[in-house]
Order: sequence, then structure tokens, then C-alpha cells
Amino acid sequence: MSAVATQDQLRLGFLTAVEDADGGIVGGLLVTNRFGRPLEFQCTTPVRPNRTQQILYGPTLRPYLLTEVIGRTLLEKVGVQPHLVLTESPELLDLRLHVPMPVASLVAADADPADGVVMVLGQQRLRFHADFPQDGRDIERRKDQVPETADLKEPFERIREALSETLKMPVAKAG
Repeated sequence: MSAVATQDQLRLGFLTAVEDADGGIVGGLLVTNRFGRPLEFQCTTPVRPNRTQQILYGPTLRPYLLTEVIGRTLLEKVGVQPHLVLTESPELLDLRLHVPMPVASLVAADADPADGVVMVLGQQRLRFHADFPQDGRDIERRKDQVPETADLKEPFERIREALSETLKMPVAKAG
């Protein structure tokens, strides 16, 4: 296969965040090819806002941390850029305001299309950010690259397991 053909293959980014035992939020981004094979994995260190930040940001703290601090940082750091970033949480859709590529959240199979379900990819339904209607149309043109049997929920489990393993690793002291 030529380099051009390989470069044109749809790359999917799976982004999620989990809380660690100390209340920090750790983000993970797995970029795969269209068949779900890993191309690159990146994760953050735990992000722990201090009490002053909690007070000043109030209810906007979590969305800020997830989108601007964790999500945008991971996408800036990753070497293999995804064509589409998938997330399990609608609260991460606002990441799209800070990155150049489409962001979509997985929604339940019985979700009402009136709620913004734009398309089906693999076995899942996707919702795109309302301010970027072109994103769904752009991905629609490439959706035939993803097998209809693809379970787009499964990579999130891999990320959570990898993050769990990463959090268990002892930190070497300089010395």
C-alpha cells in the first residue's frame, strides 16, 4: 500500500478521562486506524485543581479541565493526528471549540434523532457539536472506511485499563 493511501485512511481518536484515587483527573487518548489497531497512545498526569481554583471556576471547572487542559493538551501532544475524536461524554463535545478536527460523543442506541444524533458509525450513534454542522457531513463521506461491525465503545475500555496500569507504576526518584 502506498504512503499516500495509508495517510488517507481514517484515523480515530478515542478520548476519555478518569478520576484517580486522590481526586485528580487523568486523560487518555488512543489513536487507532479504522480497524481499531493502536497507532499512538498519550495520557496526562493527574490534574488536581487546588481549592482556590475550585472556588473561582465553580461549576465551570470540570468542563474547563476536560476540554481545555486535558483534551486540547493531548491532541496537541499526539504525533498521529486523528481525523475524528470520539468521546463517551457529551460534556467533552466543547473540546471542538479548541481543536481543528471534528469531535463526536457516542450516544445510546435509543437516542432521539431530534437530540442531535447525526450519524451511525460502526455500531454506534454519534452526536457532533451543534456549532460545527459540517463535521458530521465531513465524516459521513468517510464512514464507509469503518466496518459496520466496529464496536466504538471497546477502545474506551482499553484506555481505562492502560490508565489504570499507568497510575500503578511507581515514580522513580531522581538521584
